[in-house]
Amino acid sequence: MSKARRGIYAAAVSPFGPQGDVDAAKLTAYCRHLVTDGGCDGVAPTGTTGEGNSISARDRLALPEAFAAARFASDQVIFGTGACAAGDAVAYTRAAVGAGFPNVLVLPPFYYKNPSDDGLYAYYARLIDQVKSDALRIYLYHFPQMSATPLSPDLVARLKTDFGPLIAGLKDSSGDFEQSLAFVKATGGIDADFDVYPSSEAMVFDALNAKCAGIISGSTNAFGALVRAALDADGVTRSEAFEQVKAARATAAKYPLMAAMKQLEAWRSGDDSWVRMAPPLIELNDSQKRALRADLDTLQATQTAAQ
Repeated sequence: MSKARRGIYAAAVSPFGPQGDVDAAKLTAYCRHLVTDGGCDGVAPTGTTGEGNSISARDRLALPEAFAAARFASDQVIFGTGACAAGDAVAYTRAAVGAGFPNVLVLPPFYYKNPSDDGLYAYYARLIDQVKSDALRIYLYHFPQMSATPLSPDLVARLKTDFGPLIAGLKDSSGDFEQSLAFVKATGGIDADFDVYPSSEAMVFDALNAKCAGIISGSTNAFGALVRAALDADGVTRSEAFEQVKAARATAAKYPLMAAMKQLEAWRSGDDSWVRMAPPLIELNDSQKRALRADLDTLQATQTAAQ
């Protein structure tokens, strides 16, 4: 077992059955696509884009074993294990570590608003104390727009200082690159073996230049191969490829992200069951589907013309 590899991650969407259960076989097959033809270095299931907080405890506890059975590398998967109750986060994290996946993405407890840094520190400290594994690698999850529970750079630096390699990095979903830079400055970034991941592929080159570890993005579910092409290119070709990345990200931002990524996967796979959402989220309406289809056709035409 080892720390998650650096690079491009997809915050993987989750396929649901008719009763709202996660189809584990479909999810693992889909994640295999993401790390092969999908262009990604790794996947982050059961996070925000994966509707992790709408997935049953039974499914969240079982999914790591499904990924182990599908023979994913231990450094290729970062499971979302955060929960409002520290005991639930412990259970989800133990399940991941026990299945051979020590890298976990952990939201702060998000029900009680405006907790102190000391209170948030106590939550992560309890998680570490009760999981009791030297293999554990926690990626803190800063997403204030959704959790309404921000993580301060001072708190992140304190956790890193006190717990060393067990606090392995942070996903910054604020959308503010200056915030990502603040976390790098507070911790030393990859030079100090602390891996900060902004959440947009439109930031990927700035992130890598600023000593971030890569990106973890929801829209790389559909556009990871474009990011890979840009990273692999050079000179004028790289600049042109990155323009395609930014155009794809801007397109994704026009729609409810999770529903749009599921619709794109339904079209790619020919499996309409992919559009199922966990309440309270809903699939795209007919007007949104038509607009997304037109936008996708435009993106593909632009890519073809550039080849």
